[in-house]
Amino acid sequence: MNTSLFELFKIGIGPSSSHTVGPMRAALRFAQTLDRRFELADIAGLIVDLYGSLALTGLGHGTNRAILLGLTGEAPDTVDPAVIDAELEAIRATGTLYLLDREPVPFTEQEHLHFHREQMYPDPEEPTHPNGMRFRALLADGSVILEEVFYSIGGGFILSAEEFASQQDAATRSVPFPFSSAAELLSVSAKNRLTIAELLLANEVALLDDVSIRRPPAENVSNGTPEERVKAGILAIWRTMEACTELGLKTEGILPGGLRVRRRAPRLAHRLETEGAKDPLAAMDWVTVYAMAVNEENAAGGRVVTAPTNGAAGVIPAIAHYYMRFIEGADDEGIVCYFLTAAAIGILYKENASISGAEVGCQGEVGVACSMAAGGLVAALGGNNDQVEHAAEIAMEHNLGMTCDPIGGLVQIPCIERNGMGAVKAINAARMAMHETEGHKLSLDQVIATMYQTGLDMQSRYKETSLAGLALNVIEC
Repeated sequence: MNTSLFELFKIGIGPSSSHTVGPMRAALRFAQTLDRRFELADIAGLIVDLYGSLALTGLGHGTNRAILLGLTGEAPDTVDPAVIDAELEAIRATGTLYLLDREPVPFTEQEHLHFHREQMYPDPEEPTHPNGMRFRALLADGSVILEEVFYSIGGGFILSAEEFASQQDAATRSVPFPFSSAAELLSVSAKNRLTIAELLLANEVALLDDVSIRRPPAENVSNGTPEERVKAGILAIWRTMEACTELGLKTEGILPGGLRVRRRAPRLAHRLETEGAKDPLAAMDWVTVYAMAVNEENAAGGRVVTAPTNGAAGVIPAIAHYYMRFIEGADDEGIVCYFLTAAAIGILYKENASISGAEVGCQGEVGVACSMAAGGLVAALGGNNDQVEHAAEIAMEHNLGMTCDPIGGLVQIPCIERNGMGAVKAINAARMAMHETEGHKLSLDQVIATMYQTGLDMQSRYKETSLAGLALNVIEC
């Protein structure tokens, strides 16, 4: 195990974890490296090159905006969405970017930010990850003082070229209950008489002193026990999701980007509030609305939590809302159990396959979120570890092969509705697993391996490039 819950669930901004959050983090990291190694006042120019999926759908996903913000010192978890447009307008109006908000550097998107739409990788001779970007800093004589390549590998995670090449040899974080497969997770849990949630809680406690893991601020727990601090951090993640959902349920209007997609969550929520009492399926409709509300906020560039990506950010909170609203006896302890269990499943996908739509299609985003939510819900409902594993397997089994083909490169169609569908499917998978008493044929490990191989076999046109599928066959209007 080498991933923390707080790395899967990261507070950021929309519309994309791999195309917005990741590039912003990469740009910020590049600027900070410059600041450590050189005098920022000596930097006379910057060149940023985008490749593969970042180049093909970067404009629709806000990659250009993210790069500018990161270079000025903004981070996805702290930037104020309300001031982003003003900050970008100042850069564009003056043609000047202030590195880490201190030193002015000439920068226009037309001249200094290049979208290489015909080139999949920074180095065509060495295929790596399709979300590649290259940063260069120049001196006054035009010489390159620093050059770095980064890959946005999904869920807001980034790796430098050196880290990407050596990641197989990366040191594993030390935790009391390591696991590298679902079978091992079940075995270690059984051997130590722990639920999956209890096991992951112990691991997160062991990682509390790891400063590389950014956790959300949690109130009144600075002197609490390690377990209390981890739980408070999880609840801070949940409160952010709640705020995002609430905003999505009341904000009306047209989403940005040119497709003129109207926000539907407020209207659907109003119908349920006025007519839902007479509808026996209202609970399922609420699940859909919660998911859509979050992803409409994401599409608008609002504050969201990667879960495990932005494109799939609505599934996990939708099921948490379902649990809190419709399950008798639901409480914060159940929410903590839900998130811990979902994270354990997400870690398996992150470390054994991929959560990048550009690498494996939407099965790695909404499919993984559905699998995480299904297993997490079983745990919150009091199901056992075997039922958790079964629910996660069912959920992914019926997302296999799902493409990532956003129209216009925007995280809107089919992404918003797809989150609603994924959330409903997670509940169905949880119920099927909890009602089964005689085991199941397929294991979660087998399905994870199948998902990854299916993604590798999938043509790149169907993996967040907007070159095929719905993106090609629907006329933008």
